[in-house]
Amino acid sequence: MKPKVLFLCPPSHMQLIFDDETFNELTSLYDLYLTRSGEKEKQLEDALKYISSISALITGWGSPSLTSELLERAEKLRIIIHSAGSIKSILSKEIVESFLLPRKIIVCNAVKQIAYNVAETTIGMMIFAGRKFFDHVKMFGEKAVWRDPSLFSKLYTTINGSTIGIVGVGAVGREVIRLLKCFRDVTILVYDPYLKEEEADKLGVSKVSLEKLFQSSEIISIHAPLTSETEGMIGHDLLELLKPGAILINTAKGRIIDGEALVERCRKGDITVVLDVTDPEPPPPEYPLRRMPNVYITPHIAGCGHYGMKGIGRFVLRSLTHYFSGMPVEGEVNLNRYDIFA
Repeated sequence: MKPKVLFLCPPSHMQLIFDDETFNELTSLYDLYLTRSGEKEKQLEDALKYISSISALITGWGSPSLTSELLERAEKLRIIIHSAGSIKSILSKEIVESFLLPRKIIVCNAVKQIAYNVAETTIGMMIFAGRKFFDHVKMFGEKAVWRDPSLFSKLYTTINGSTIGIVGVGAVGREVIRLLKCFRDVTILVYDPYLKEEEADKLGVSKVSLEKLFQSSEIISIHAPLTSETEGMIGHDLLELLKPGAILINTAKGRIIDGEALVERCRKGDITVVLDVTDPEPPPPEYPLRRMPNVYITPHIAGCGHYGMKGIGRFVLRSLTHYFSGMPVEGEVNLNRYDIFA
């Protein structure tokens, strides 16, 4: 008998993460139950019909939060695969403590697959910002100016030969570090209070204080989770440590940087800032950073991309196959650390 698997996510999410080959293989190996609506209330209604016989639950972007009513009926449930990022969007602490931990239900998520896209975007931002590609494209496109003297330099900031600071060494931070190893003479400084020194040594990076990282880096990229500890963590004092010409990139969460302090620092005009995330999001028309010439804002697209999105579908298939074969499951979340999750 095939294991029964319920997809508690909208049809649009299914189309996003699965190619035909992966989905066809899923269908051949498992009895699949699909919720047919994009509305969360209707998804829960569908789920309640099936949940008592389900062994594995798949959630994702657009899924409703799991309820006590649903989990009380989920007597056969053994694994939840979140085909997206943070599990806090679907799992409250009460649900974790009341149902998942006592029943030893495994939870895993697809942060690694999303990290591939975010890390690739981050490297691109470093290159584009360092060489002022954004400005050159705009200058030529709008004014037909070729090599504007105020922008042109033979000494642009490059990844090669730079000291690069990585704030947060989770899935994305590690993938950025891996990609940076392809460049020459790069010194990588990291800040992450949960990273052990021996792990930093294995990664070939130097673990330093935030102050040292901001003081010493030509390029800084933020990949920390948003928690009570990290909200507003990067404020006036740290931003003042940035070297003239430094590049600051944030693809994590907008609230990690103190908004007022960032505006104040950017007004000096001697650093470049690239933001894929803002606070609020989207920023209002009067958002001070929108029209600053040294600030570039993209609409929270760093995690988008064919490779990572379809990789999530393959991750779902692989996780189910490994679990039902008695193998360790990729991306398993330590639910005992719920309080420090993003």
